[in-house]
Amino acid sequence: QVQVQESGPGLVKPSQTLSLTCTVSGGSISATDHYWNWIRQPPGKGLEWLGAITYAGNTYYSPSLKRRTAISRDTSKNQFTLQLSSVTPEDTAVYYCAASAGGWYEYWGQGTQVTVSS
Repeated sequence: QVQVQESGPGLVKPSQTLSLTCTVSGGSISATDHYWNWIRQPPGKGLEWLGAITYAGNTYYSPSLKRRTAISRDTSKNQFTLQLSSVTPEDTAVYYCAASAGGWYEYWGQGTQVTVSS
């Protein structure tokens, strides 16, 4: 059973870079056919897909956030990371990592609240 868990600071100041890590257990991020995604939900709004890194290390980003988003991985630690630069209060959200395959989100983390505030 694959499990994913987000970690990172809960408070980020405006203009700084938000960095989150997703730790995967129960499966290798490079040995399966899964995509490893970052998704967020701002308060009172729906889910927003930010981007993903594939089992082969290829990355895909939301066009609206591509300029500020970077996703990378550390296969030795079985982790993948999100960096979102130049954050504003509009980036305040619950951030999730999730594993998908065949277009379906199979495994979700519990989510981590990130607040952008000075």
